[in-house]
Amino acid sequence: MSKFLIISLLVSASLGLQACPAFAAQILVPMDETQKDHLKSYGLAFWILQQEQEVDWLLNYRGGSFGFRHAEPVEKELLARGITFQVLSDAEYQNILNQIAHPDVNMDVMKLEKAPRIAVYSPPMAEYGDDAVTLVLTYAEIPYDLVFDEEVLDQKLLAYDWLHLHHEDFTGQYGRSIGRRRGREKFLAEQQEAQRLVAKFGYEKVSQMKLGVATRIKEFVAGGGFMFAMCSATDTYDIALAAEGVDIVDELYDGDGIDPQAQQKLDFSKTFAFYNFTISQNAYERGFSSIDNQRWERNLDEENDFFALFTFSAKWDPIPTMLTQNHVKTIKGFMGQTTAFKKDQVKPEVNIMGETAEANEVRYMNGTVGKGTWTFYGGHDPEAYQARGSQYPTDLSLYPNSAGYRLILNNILFPAAKKKKPKT
Repeated sequence: MSKFLIISLLVSASLGLQACPAFAAQILVPMDETQKDHLKSYGLAFWILQQEQEVDWLLNYRGGSFGFRHAEPVEKELLARGITFQVLSDAEYQNILNQIAHPDVNMDVMKLEKAPRIAVYSPPMAEYGDDAVTLVLTYAEIPYDLVFDEEVLDQKLLAYDWLHLHHEDFTGQYGRSIGRRRGREKFLAEQQEAQRLVAKFGYEKVSQMKLGVATRIKEFVAGGGFMFAMCSATDTYDIALAAEGVDIVDELYDGDGIDPQAQQKLDFSKTFAFYNFTISQNAYERGFSSIDNQRWERNLDEENDFFALFTFSAKWDPIPTMLTQNHVKTIKGFMGQTTAFKKDQVKPEVNIMGETAEANEVRYMNGTVGKGTWTFYGGHDPEAYQARGSQYPTDLSLYPNSAGYRLILNNILFPAAKKKKPKT
């Protein structure tokens, strides 16, 4: 063996690569326990899609690994981002694909073809650290645009493929926090902005304007969009849809009282995920309805709060398989204004992807509306059991292998997947 080849192999070994890059044609980014930075790996896959190159998402192979063509700029980008990877020959990579294709193996290859256009629904006065999705998108270096009520009502969602709902209150009750926030500058700014939009779009109340926003979002999903929501954006969204044409807002928030027949008038056929719930008619109560499994009902604390991810058939049920890719199957629980969903108030047709069986609650689920897909994820910040607040945002460089944050990023890549023909 020549001295040159020996030196080349030593250099490759020092970089954690297999064989000599000169003879390689594929790159594998493993997503099992060997990966140094799971979160940035999603950003790298997104970056490759931005270069108009395909990515293979190897479902259930080493934690949901990524594969793509080798190129020197890609290798440099991987090194710069601190991502674990392997350089493989065509034959080595084909052996992996052959293993995945075996009918007895619960794996599959999902082709990712185009970087989705991402919008985050977030109030203009939101601060960095308010929302887990913006934190992880920033850390993973995935670009996104901010939109809020005005953009949604102006039909700007037509420019996007994927929409995340910030921890918003779609019932028009300002997050039921008026008792704690009354008179604060930020809260007053939120009220003034909401009232401006009420006037601009011809509504009578903030609750009606928020329903208009929720309806536009429903049209976005039904038309083929992908919607992802966490915390209070999940239950308040469905409550708003169910209460269309019904006043469920107390005088404290809108100047007049709740319809005495409000509960009986709810229409659960209009909701995405929930039914048979009871709305809270106490204006000072933090919860919005019976949907959320409250702390005193859950009988869990930080030491024993976990939820389990379900396993799906990669070859026959690719959507939940993509959305549950992870290097672990048990995820640390975390709280929010809405933490977990009572299982008996989740519609039977909803696809439950993660639950805490001991508390009879759902933590992660998805479903379809028209041509589109939605996902609901309970809790506020996967790496903060109790929300720290925007003054102390989670530093994701301390949690590069966060299993809870991986679930968010699975949803980011989901719209890039090539549509498969149904198996018969």
